[in-house]
Amino acid sequence: MFVDLSWSHMLLVLVVALVVVGPKDLPKVMHAMGRWAGKARAMADQFRKSFDEMARQSELDDLRKELDELRNARPFSQTERTMSEALRAPEVSLSPEAKADQPAIAHEEKPPEPSPPAGDGHEPSPP
Repeated sequence: MFVDLSWSHMLLVLVVALVVVGPKDLPKVMHAMGRWAGKARAMADQFRKSFDEMARQSELDDLRKELDELRNARPFSQTERTMSEALRAPEVSLSPEAKADQPAIAHEEKPPEPSPPAGDGHEPSPP
């Protein structure tokens, strides 16, 4: 879109502007061109910011949609239901009158401790 201008091209444009506009009005024209360039730059900046904001809003909308889908799908609902049922109605009875079809909890018995050897504590050495 823009043509690459070298120093010689810019000097030629300035000389033509000086001849066409005149030395008296050249500063006014340059000031007006600077203001126009500033306005154009500000408009381009505003356009870029609004475009970025629209892209960011679109991403947020996508994230909200995914979050709503996850909330509605509830992937762990079956696991949650199973756990809550297990906590509400235990299958193992702790009472001694346990029914025959339900297993009772067996208490662990400690193994018997080994008895100390008989005698004075010294065993005879083998021959």
